Amino acid sequence: MLNHFKSDPVFTPEQVLENRGRVAIFIDGSNLFYAALQLGIEIDYTKLLCRLTAGSRLLRSFFYTGVDRTNEKQQGFLLWMRRNGYRVIAKDLVQLPDGSKKANLDVEIAVDMMALVGSYDTAVLVSGDGDLAYAVDAVSYRGVRVEVVSLRSMTSDSLINVSDRYIDLDGIKEDIQKTSRQSYTYRPLSGIGMMDEQEDQ
Repeated sequence: MLNHFKSDPVFTPEQVLENRGRVAIFIDGSNLFYAALQLGIEIDYTKLLCRLTAGSRLLRSFFYTGVDRTNEKQQGFLLWMRRNGYRVIAKDLVQLPDGSKKANLDVEIAVDMMALVGSYDTAVLVSGDGDLAYAVDAVSYRGVRVEVVSLRSMTSDSLINVSDRYIDLDGIKEDIQKTSRQSYTYRPLSGIGMMDEQEDQ
């Protein structure tokens, strides 16, 4: 009898996904880009949106990224994103003492996740940043189901521990990568660099 229960779960993974309700997607652009570099793939952002929504009702998909206002390719990429289903939240890159540029958007992600509670049932957070664990925990206690999507090697255990479901990008890379391989035009000095991937879309 016990073996029967083990092999016959109350809900299959497919049934769980079907009950996601309204979905809000929060993408840490920098984290996703570096995960894609690790995987050796280029992200197809149309495929990504379809895969993360998975047939559920999409409330909104937010894309958080640092920007270099002088980078025309990046501006073109962000314009494409805005016209293809994403709400872009951009923040100017800040130059660090070592010469690198960075923009931290953890606060913006956390605030938006909290502010929209009640408007969505499932949050899909594309990030491995442990700094977001507290926000994930907070929205969970408000009744939100949270799915974390990121590359396992770049993901904090604290974030996985407070999520309801964890999806390793390595497991879905075939679903979200560009089919035709194109060369990267990413330059580290431009900061995030993601904008160079989608210019041909």
